[in-house]
Amino acid sequence: MKAEIISIGTELLLGEITDTNASYLAGQLPLLGIDLYWISQVGDNRTRLTEVLERAWQRSDLVLTTGGLGPTEDDLTREAIAEMLGEELRIDPALEQIIRERFAQRGIEMAISNIKQAAVIPSAEAIYNDRGTAPGWYIEKDGHILMAMPGPPGEMHHMWRMEILPRLRQRISGSVIFSKTLKTFGLPEGTVGEMVAPLLSSANPTLGIYAKADGIHLRLAAKANGQKQAEEMIGRGETRLRSIMCESIWGTDDDTLASVVGRLLKEKGLSLAVMEYCTGGLVASTITDAPDASAFFKGGLIAYSNEALTAYGVDAGLINDHGVAGPEVAQAMAEAGRLRLGADVGIGITGVIGPGELEGKPAGTMYIGMDGGRSKKTVKRNYPGDRFQLKHRAAFAALFELRKMLIAQDQPGA
Repeated sequence: MKAEIISIGTELLLGEITDTNASYLAGQLPLLGIDLYWISQVGDNRTRLTEVLERAWQRSDLVLTTGGLGPTEDDLTREAIAEMLGEELRIDPALEQIIRERFAQRGIEMAISNIKQAAVIPSAEAIYNDRGTAPGWYIEKDGHILMAMPGPPGEMHHMWRMEILPRLRQRISGSVIFSKTLKTFGLPEGTVGEMVAPLLSSANPTLGIYAKADGIHLRLAAKANGQKQAEEMIGRGETRLRSIMCESIWGTDDDTLASVVGRLLKEKGLSLAVMEYCTGGLVASTITDAPDASAFFKGGLIAYSNEALTAYGVDAGLINDHGVAGPEVAQAMAEAGRLRLGADVGIGITGVIGPGELEGKPAGTMYIGMDGGRSKKTVKRNYPGDRFQLKHRAAFAALFELRKMLIAQDQPGA
């Protein structure tokens, strides 16, 4: 099956937003054994959008569109598809009622323009969107399939998982595609690539390397006649990868560093507190993304000045003697945060966020202190990037290092 993705919206062409929808779908299609041949972007212009749709319809078995299903005049996906297929748009009363009820549940008066979102053509089946007001479309005609999805990633991802993916799985018969992603941190992409090079030449299972904000991801994908066979192939590949990457692997598939650390803390019956200097509360924010964070997270202290550090319990003499961006202060922050919030484990993070130097240290110099009462550890990391990138890399590094420390506590001699 040949597939094509069309991302719709003038904001994409102006560079105002990044087309993450196309990259998401491009990663999903191979798992179904579907070959993606083309990705297009087109603005909110009916003539050009219709031309792009006509070309896709002629050359592709499956066409996936994202965007242009909103209520405003420049949302033209429905109109362009109707023109391309030569069909008339009509308001579906039942669909209109669903949309009206969605607004009523939120206590918001619906604008008249939202009624256009209830318009369908005879060939289209509306796809329910429980994350927004824009229904999707499913069209199967003349040997082709077209699925139109909303542009907001949260709505599109949910619709794909809950509505689109099950439909496509029913359509595809034969071999089974199974995949598993192993997530690593602490090593650059090139180094990871060299380490796993022997596996890259494998045709089945295949191995892909992807640089993400939380590290380098390794995705194994196997094609087999049955689910059990595919899982066994993935299992053998995973064993090889784990023997190569060892402790650099911190999670798999839907794991996040916050959820992995959270599970460890809950299993051990431990609580966590953090004190942050250069990351401005990002570590605490990331931790609270984990399910049931309140079960293990005591809270976070943001100190963006020396005065705040001393107010939270860091010794002023220590700062004067060693500087704020150093291992001594990072360790003192971890201990002070732990004691002040009554936690079992503390994280302290300080460093140079840039753009210039601080205390003779270049931007990207980070220190992470960890205090578990009897166990203490401080690590130094140097990262490239702007302030946004540095903050996120430091926050992920803090959670990665905490995970390592928690696991090490269970090792003999720890």
